[in-house]
Amino acid sequence: MNKPEAAALRLPDLAQLDPATRERIEQAVLDIFSQREFHRVGLIEIARGGNVSLQTIYKYYGSKEALLFSTLDSELQRLAARMIDHLQGIENYKERLRKTFWVSLDFFEKNPRVLQILMSSVYINTWRRSGAYEHRPLFSTFIKVLAEGRASGVLTSEVDEKTLLDFIYGVVQRTVQAWVVRGMKDPPTRQANVLFEMLWRSIAKPE
Repeated sequence: MNKPEAAALRLPDLAQLDPATRERIEQAVLDIFSQREFHRVGLIEIARGGNVSLQTIYKYYGSKEALLFSTLDSELQRLAARMIDHLQGIENYKERLRKTFWVSLDFFEKNPRVLQILMSSVYINTWRRSGAYEHRPLFSTFIKVLAEGRASGVLTSEVDEKTLLDFIYGVVQRTVQAWVVRGMKDPPTRQANVLFEMLWRSIAKPE
């Protein structure tokens, strides 16, 4: 008998949560989960760090998983908004893709706690069930840029947009991950153009 698939994990509706309170809670999540693995963090620590009651955490989030993934979703919303904003007015396709690459590096460089959480506190299967794993605004923005490149014959047609996205984000994640592990000394954005040109040669359609 096949093992039944685990139920989906719904992200909470936080419309009724005071924005300032939500900000304090999310900052506590980033501070604490970026320092320790998921199973070593207690909700009471988050409540104390956010200066709220444990009852408030349970009322609005319901579980530790929902709290963590909701915070990650909020952070990825900010990345998506930055990416969309930075793409405005750029017509040259290669420069559009260069900008998406730079914005991604810059975001994680400025928000290393997000990457540290992704490295140590996220259970991928649980995150996938939350529906936030393929973050829609961010995912669709990047996919749209890649689809434009394939449709215009600029990018390779040997793989689809999702594979191209996996490839690019593999470079982004490993680059920033190594930066964190090595003590955050040489910011990745300083080499963004060199790294992008290397990446571009691997995904551009041969002339």
